[in-house]
Amino acid sequence: MSTNTLIADRIEIADLFTRFARLLDEKRWEDADTVFTDDVEVHSPRAGEIHGIDKVVGFLRQAEVEGEHTQHVTTDLLVDVNGDQAAASGNSLVYFYREGQAPHRTSGLRLAGTVVRTPAGWRLSESRTMLAWMHEK
Repeated sequence: MSTNTLIADRIEIADLFTRFARLLDEKRWEDADTVFTDDVEVHSPRAGEIHGIDKVVGFLRQAEVEGEHTQHVTTDLLVDVNGDQAAASGNSLVYFYREGQAPHRTSGLRLAGTVVRTPAGWRLSESRTMLAWMHEK
């Protein structure tokens, strides 16, 4: 694999993690296919284990809290590309707030996943979220 291809893949995968954070913050569940494969496997402290994009979207819709917003900040992304698949991990700080108010909850997350190249671009085929810490006011 050429260096240029590897760099382009790593940038696209970093963008994928940003799209994932924005999808969550903006509650754009209809755009889940821009982040996940149809057969995605998601593991998270809130959802447990979920298989399939439709079930993931269903959980996200059901988990919405009226009037609560989030801001995800993803950082420290590590990507190991191996052909059409990559292992990726990072950290995420999540701020939970109500419009015009300071956050009432913050959390630190560890993210890990398997990313695959699809005809539409890189997508998460497996996503693992682990809670590192949480602070509530």
